[in-house]
Amino acid sequence: QLQLVESGGGLVQPGGSLRLSCAASGFILDYYGIGWFRQAPGKEREGVSCISRSGGITNYVDSVKGRFTISRDNTENTVYLQMNSLEPEDTAVYYCAARRTPLLSLCVLSVDEYDYWGQGTQVTVSS
Repeated sequence: QLQLVESGGGLVQPGGSLRLSCAASGFILDYYGIGWFRQAPGKEREGVSCISRSGGITNYVDSVKGRFTISRDNTENTVYLQMNSLEPEDTAVYYCAARRTPLLSLCVLSVDEYDYWGQGTQVTVSS
């Protein structure tokens, strides 16, 4: 059974850091591009970051550039999102998603492009 499980969320003060993990089971992550998305209360789900199969291509939404870093360890079947200098506006449920693709360089931030989703992990930035 193909499954994505996020972890690492929590409550952090503004300026703090968290590292989210997205662990895949039931499939080999090498064949999938991965995206991180978030959804705040009353807002649509938005793309935060993506990483290609090879890991060589990454992309970020403008609001997190310079603060968030996405990476992947295919040997561990896991993708990470390092979040630094967190702001209250980053508060949301964070989801990882996977898209099987033959393209090593594909990296997209569109919700509609992904086939498999995790259950989400809550990130709250507050003093």
